[in-house]
Amino acid sequence: MTTALPQSVVALVDRTSEPEFEAWRRNIVRLGGCTNPIHLVGAATVYDTTNGAALLSYGSDVYGGRLLTACGNRRATVCPACSALYRADTYQLVRAGLVGGKNVPEAVSGHPRVFATLTAPGFGPVHTRERGGRVPPCRPRRTGDRCPHGTPAGCRERHSEDDPRLGEPLCPRCYDYAGAVLWHAFAGRLWHRFGLELRRETARRAGLSRTEFGEVARLSYAKVAEYQRRGLVHFHAVIRLDGPDGPDSHPPRWATVPLLVDSVRAVVGRVGLNAPGAGVIGPRALRFGAQVDVRPVTSYRRDAGERPASPASVAGYIAKYATKGAESAGAVDGRIRHARDMVMLPVRAHVLRMIATCWWLGGLPEFAPLGLRRWAHMLGYGGHFSTKSRRYSTTLTALRQARTDHRADQQRASLGLAGHPTVTVGRWRYAGRGYSPEAALLAASVREGGASHGA
Repeated sequence: MTTALPQSVVALVDRTSEPEFEAWRRNIVRLGGCTNPIHLVGAATVYDTTNGAALLSYGSDVYGGRLLTACGNRRATVCPACSALYRADTYQLVRAGLVGGKNVPEAVSGHPRVFATLTAPGFGPVHTRERGGRVPPCRPRRTGDRCPHGTPAGCRERHSEDDPRLGEPLCPRCYDYAGAVLWHAFAGRLWHRFGLELRRETARRAGLSRTEFGEVARLSYAKVAEYQRRGLVHFHAVIRLDGPDGPDSHPPRWATVPLLVDSVRAVVGRVGLNAPGAGVIGPRALRFGAQVDVRPVTSYRRDAGERPASPASVAGYIAKYATKGAESAGAVDGRIRHARDMVMLPVRAHVLRMIATCWWLGGLPEFAPLGLRRWAHMLGYGGHFSTKSRRYSTTLTALRQARTDHRADQQRASLGLAGHPTVTVGRWRYAGRGYSPEAALLAASVREGGASHGA
């Protein structure tokens, strides 16, 4: 008895007999396994910049009719291949700001640097599990203690790591969902205020005015937002104290790691703002959580009590979470267009309540400027996941341009144009995205080969 081959396999076998198969194959393989490539149709010409002579012309026909380019999506759940490249670039960006490289001087490794984690506040008790050795009870309370709604106020269970109740409120009716959503909506502004206040606090501790501080020092940072199981983001940030010109200038003598650590801890508790809509849902004072972790970033361990972090571990940590989104908290990838779509969302109850709260508040005039319905799938958080200050280090754009230039050099060498100063002029238009069945099969084999090579 013979088994029929899948249609994608048959189509791939048929494709191998076509004259342009090799160009078609290269067009897909060079994407590195991108899951949703963009199709371009057009043509380009390579000119010699010394005399204006046209050296080479090519069109999308040489690629089987369409030129494919990677989607470039940063999220691992959307495109593992492109997110891996984004993660690698982010790692290099953060690491360069800690040890130098990528046009950042190595002397930057001697500047005061800390790795800070700013948490979200609590909006009601949730089931939790402490990391580390022996797992303690979740929330021990006296037997019989109950919330105003009659739900037990504590939990004596020792939850496993895969317990679906982790992050769920002990009593959903007690949980402040409106406060949680509004905190998300203003988290980016809280971070902005934190940065401004940190400069003031550092200047005050150095005995300087804000103007004098700007003349002798500069604060730079790179940060990432990480979703917790309870559906709220934490900010992880590298904060560095430089001279007035950034990493190229030495910080003043008073600039020390202890001063920076103390300044961060002092400022976190002071930063806050009042949410709008107090007449509708009551007043909400939005602040960071009381739990804050600030560690020196050092290349060696001087004092076990300081719990320093290494440049490589910090860069790896930030790069890891730069490719994640709200799906790590159990939310969904795409935007929610209609209220009826919430009925079929494959999410747990707590996440669904946060999404529903975004939708409810987003429909009220008092909260219209926040765009909460647009960011309902992100549980109200519409900020950037990874950001950096202008002078922290290199940029993702510069890293991508360097990679593009390297590939262009390789292409010129393969065409026998090495040493020719050239410029490429082309006209391309969007023509769709995705794969045909046989192309998807080839792309999947590329991803599998890359994963095996990485392992």
